[in-house]
Amino acid sequence: MMRRRIQGCVPMSVSDRPILIKKVKKGGGHGHHGGAWKVAYADFVTAMMAFFLLMWLVNATDPEQKKGIAEYFAPASVSETTSGSGGILGGTALGDDGPKSSGSMSVIEQLAPEAPPDAAEAGPSSNLSSASDAALEAEMRRREADQFASAAESLRQAMQSMPELAELSKQLIVDQTPEGLRIQLVDQEGRSMFDNNSSQPNARAQVLLRAVARVINQLPNRISITGHTSAVAGSGRASSAGDWTLSSARANASRLVLQGAGVDPDRVYSVAGKAGSDPLYPDDPSLAGNRRISIVLLREAPVLPMDTSL
Repeated sequence: MMRRRIQGCVPMSVSDRPILIKKVKKGGGHGHHGGAWKVAYADFVTAMMAFFLLMWLVNATDPEQKKGIAEYFAPASVSETTSGSGGILGGTALGDDGPKSSGSMSVIEQLAPEAPPDAAEAGPSSNLSSASDAALEAEMRRREADQFASAAESLRQAMQSMPELAELSKQLIVDQTPEGLRIQLVDQEGRSMFDNNSSQPNARAQVLLRAVARVINQLPNRISITGHTSAVAGSGRASSAGDWTLSSARANASRLVLQGAGVDPDRVYSVAGKAGSDPLYPDDPSLAGNRRISIVLLREAPVLPMDTSL
C-alpha cells in the first residue's frame, strides 16, 4: 500500500520551484556625502571674489577718496542736540536732565575726565582757532592752485585749437610762482612782440594778449604787468637808461590791450618796467627771450568793491 502511495506522488517540476533572490551588501566603502561641499565651495569662491574686488578698489582710489571712506566708516561724531534722538542713545535720554537735556553731550560730560587746573591758561580755544585758520588757509591755497592749473590748461587748449595761436605757442610760457600764476610773452629771434625801440605791441602780441585776457577773466585775482628788455650784446651793461622807460611803456601798452579785451581796470595791481635787471636767461642777458611781458595773477583775495553808500 505504501508502494502504491509513493507511485501516486507526482514529482515537482523545475519551473514550479520558487525563485530565491539573494542581495549581497558590500561593506568597507564610503557612502555618498550629498552636496554640502558644493555650498561650502561656493561660499569660498564668493569670499575670494569679494576680497580681490576689495583689493582692486583700494588700489584704484586716491588718498582723498580713501580718507573719505575712512571717515564714513569711522564712529559718528557726537553733536549737541536737544534730545536723545540726535545722539548715541537713539531716542532715549541718560541722566536726570529730563527731556530737555543735551542728549549725548550729557553722556560725554559724565564720562570725560576732569581737566587739569592749568587747562584754561593753555588756551584750548585759541589752539582750535589757530588750527581751523590754518586748515582754512590750506584749503584756500589748494583751491587757488587748482584754479590756476585749470586756467593754464585752458590757455594751452586755446593755443592748440586756434590756428592763429598754435604757431605762437612757443612764445608763451605759463608757470606757477610764489607770487601766483605767471604768463610770459617772450620774444624769439625774428619773432618779436614789439618793433625795435617801439612801445606798441604788434599784431602778434595783440593776438596773444587777447587770448591771455580770456583766461584772466575766468579768475577774480588781481594782476601785475611787468615789461622786460634784453641787454645790448657786447655792451657789458644789463640795461641802458632808455630801457627803463621803454620796458615801462611796453607794460602799460599791454595793460591797455588787456583792458580792451575785457579785463576790469580795477584788477590791475601794478604796471612796472624792469629793463634788463631780471633776465629770463641770466647766462646770456642779450638773448631775445629776455625781452618779454610778464603777467602774474596774484595769490591773494580779490579786491572787494568800495562801499559808496558811506
